[in-house]
Amino acid sequence: MRKKYTEEQIVGILRGAEASGKGVKEYCREKGVHETTFYGWKKRFGSMDVEEVREYRTLVQENARLKRLLAERDLEIDAIKEVLKKSGRRVGPARGSEDNDRCGYERAVLVCFVGTGAKELSVRAARAST
Repeated sequence: MRKKYTEEQIVGILRGAEASGKGVKEYCREKGVHETTFYGWKKRFGSMDVEEVREYRTLVQENARLKRLLAERDLEIDAIKEVLKKSGRRVGPARGSEDNDRCGYERAVLVCFVGTGAKELSVRAARAST
């Protein structure tokens, strides 16, 4: 059975192993933690205190959420471009948008008709270098 340890427990186990005169194998057996798990924690959280471990876990969760959002957005953009390519519409800068971004991109507005409603997305289309 897999247990979920709190930040306090992880830091306590790591500090306790350092403070005890016992070997890691024996100490882990007493605490009910597998030796591999202990060394994984030591590698990841080695010199951190409880607050730093909490912040680290929060940042890891936030990073995973942002990666999922970015992947979903990229999939939507690819799907919209594919639909527009099949329908024969051109993907280009929006009308009246003469301004370029600092990075050398032009704004493009893609319209995708989904069901009965229209969905409009603003994406950055790379400027064609000719």
